[in-house]
Amino acid sequence: HGGADHLVLALRSRALLAAMRYDLDAGRAFMRELGIVTVVLAWAESPTLFHTRNPFAAGGVYEDPATGAGTAALAGYLRDIGWPHGGQIDVVQGEDMGMRSRLRASFDSTPGTSIRVSGTARSL
Repeated sequence: HGGADHLVLALRSRALLAAMRYDLDAGRAFMRELGIVTVVLAWAESPTLFHTRNPFAAGGVYEDPATGAGTAALAGYLRDIGWPHGGQIDVVQGEDMGMRSRLRASFDSTPGTSIRVSGTARSL
């Protein structure tokens, strides 16, 4: 959840993640219809390292380079399905838009407990 509803979609390859394209207006309508804030597109390089992209059409932004709430939502989903996370995951986001950030979600295996997100984003 991460403070708002996010749709989490797992992709089977890094190439599919890099190829993400969508129409901003259609994306906004889709997100409003579902009541979601963002879509977290994720590819697992390993059980604890993910590459993500985060379309944010609901907010009028094509893509967000560092989304703490999206990272928390991904971590919560992985925890709830019993993914072998070892207490944390690392997320590389914004890479395909030239604004690489690195986020870390730390959490335990108990559903409903807090998820702590930290990391680095690009300098403005």
